[in-house]
Amino acid sequence: MNFISDNTAGASPQVMAAIAAANDGAAAAYGTDIWTKKAERRFAEIFERELAVFLVTSGTAANALALASITRPWGAVLTHEESHVADDECGAPEFFSDGAKLIGLPGPGNKLSPDVVTQTLARFREGALHQVQPQALSITQATECGTIYSVDEIRALKDAATPRGLTLHMDGARFANALITLGCTPAEMTWKAGVDVLSFGGTKNGAWAAEAVIFFDPAQASEMKWRRKRAGQTLSKGRLIGAQFEGLLADGHWLDLARHANAMATKLATAIETNSEARLAWPSQANEVFPILSASLQARLQAAGVGFLTWSDRALPAGVALAQGEIVGRFVMSFATRGAEVERLIALIVAQEG
Repeated sequence: MNFISDNTAGASPQVMAAIAAANDGAAAAYGTDIWTKKAERRFAEIFERELAVFLVTSGTAANALALASITRPWGAVLTHEESHVADDECGAPEFFSDGAKLIGLPGPGNKLSPDVVTQTLARFREGALHQVQPQALSITQATECGTIYSVDEIRALKDAATPRGLTLHMDGARFANALITLGCTPAEMTWKAGVDVLSFGGTKNGAWAAEAVIFFDPAQASEMKWRRKRAGQTLSKGRLIGAQFEGLLADGHWLDLARHANAMATKLATAIETNSEARLAWPSQANEVFPILSASLQARLQAAGVGFLTWSDRALPAGVALAQGEIVGRFVMSFATRGAEVERLIALIVAQEG
């Protein structure tokens, strides 16, 4: 029972079939192939507008290159203090932007509020020579805590950032999972709410190594082709990324995969809510579940070989605290998570010790 990450799953059969089909014969190199062009057109259809799309192999590359394209070396990116770009990219955003500063902000459930953004911007004098200049705001959808920004919340954050001209970036490693929960369109959750640049995640949602950086205003993408090349992300056999997206996005397959992962998480979260030994640290809104586990429950899960992560408690809501021996655990469901696995986990969680 491995619930450590949705990265532990392989690729969906449809994606693997698309890769195999693209593997036959010769094809143009460096992203000029027909599969990449089809994927670009598919993204334009999904988001209902003209786009600039750049395919890469990892979320780190997508986030770092997206932020580097919209932030100067003397600039700053506001983000949650425990966001992926702040905590899990090994300094890649700073490196590829030639030194732009990441400024971490607090917020329960790893969500930022407009008030915190406004208060932080007030600390930085516009044009002040001795201060970095905030140029971008980066939010994660779904967040590292599995929580979700509503469309109205995204719009409010954009409104808070607009007076200082900040570009809004969305880290969408679990974009599809958030979209399923909100029930809105991709356009409504992004550019119509003020998002300028999106890191669109495919890997966690059934692809093998496929991410996309999407600029909703192609004029903002003028540097990206060179930045991608310098970062080693312009693959000679780019058709094998394009084909993955063609297989993933066709016929709503990406949404079906996310819908399954979310349903498995909801199943677990519902069981936890009725169990006296565990409680949810915050609501489960996508494909991740974060229960607060007692020491005895931890021992029971570990003895059964259940794979999960111990998570930070810094983003706990006000008034929620851990008792002696308690931890926050993270359990992640993927497109490949089987219902029987979740049932076995639930049986362990609700089991009463004699």
